[in-house]
Amino acid sequence: MSELAIGVIWILRVVLAGLTMFFPFVAGWSNFILDVIDGDILQWLGLGEETYQLTDKFFDWLAYLGMVLAAWRFQWGLRKWMYAFFALRTVGQALFFVTGDTTYFFFFPNFLEPLFLIYSAIFFFKGSEEVKAYAVYRKYRWYIWIFVIVYKMQEEFITHIAEVDRLDFIRDNILPLFS
Repeated sequence: MSELAIGVIWILRVVLAGLTMFFPFVAGWSNFILDVIDGDILQWLGLGEETYQLTDKFFDWLAYLGMVLAAWRFQWGLRKWMYAFFALRTVGQALFFVTGDTTYFFFFPNFLEPLFLIYSAIFFFKGSEEVKAYAVYRKYRWYIWIFVIVYKMQEEFITHIAEVDRLDFIRDNILPLFS
């Protein structure tokens, strides 16, 4: 039974990555949410840490590919940034697959995903009209870039350098403050 559940989660990750190029907002955000929760679920189902890390990073890369294909398909104004960030993270992914060392993710950060999620939301809520979406992006670009860089660098550090599990940290250090 657990093998079936693991397979379903993996299939969802592949399907959502593919759908991202057609439905950037819905599929991109759905994939992001699934990626946030799938580790705990998959390990609870019995998937080992090493297998999880390898498969998760593979499915993450497929999601990034879906993101750059969406940027290309819709001819987003900032697609060249997305291509560059895809290339940057792909180098980190390759180094991880060769060495098994997750610290490479800190040095090759994933700026693509938060930038894509923000832009896909702008694109979605502006009626999928690129001219309007890009104008909103340009108006708020400094706030967007500051958020993307600060958010992603702290996440890469916590996850891949300090190796702190946020759920464990909250359970062990924050929740006791309220009991």
